Amino acid sequence: MIMKCFVIAMECEAVPVIEAMENISRDENLSGFRLVKGTICGEELYVLVSGIGKVNAGRAAQYAISVLGAGTIINIGVAGGLKPSMHVAEVYGVSGTVQYDFDLVQINHTPMGTLNECEEPLLPLDTIQLYPLEIVGTGDRFNDDPKDFLLLTKTLGAGIRDMELAAIKQVCMHCGVPCYSFKVISDVAGGQESTPDQYIKNQALCFETERCEIRNIVTYCK
Repeated sequence: MIMKCFVIAMECEAVPVIEAMENISRDENLSGFRLVKGTICGEELYVLVSGIGKVNAGRAAQYAISVLGAGTIINIGVAGGLKPSMHVAEVYGVSGTVQYDFDLVQINHTPMGTLNECEEPLLPLDTIQLYPLEIVGTGDRFNDDPKDFLLLTKTLGAGIRDMELAAIKQVCMHCGVPCYSFKVISDVAGGQESTPDQYIKNQALCFETERCEIRNIVTYCK
């Protein structure tokens, strides 16, 4: 059976997954990560808590593949919605991701977000037919900047933003490992409250939604 590993940015996002685990045989901190090994739905798997940001996420994904032998990477967590039709605690699968703060436009004359080793910005993810699909824009910043909003929505076609996924997918792409991601909406751009205020206010509800979906995700991701 292919070993699955969840790569999750924050401890609070990882708690619903860890609470769903049985037969925990490892729970330790090493190489800057929290590593937990156990079973969900009778399947042995890992959880790596990476820390926030693209560098942390990328190195955790590489560790999962190269050291732990993971054959499938699953990213799950809260993220910001960019469409007014979205609602807090909705779950989305991710069909593709792009780094909106990666810029080689003046050197390579490629579109914003295009990696040097790629010809287009979008990196496709593996998907399952449980949730509506969206594109995630990844960058190392959390803000309400109107310029970022326009770049994400108008130029890159993203409906969700986060700070880790595109780095995880970049590693998986080079390693030939399937990568899935599922995002629970914690805040929606353009609301009366700022996105940081929404994020703080809505965390508990989002984590409860995540807790309800973990077993489905483990079962259907291959």
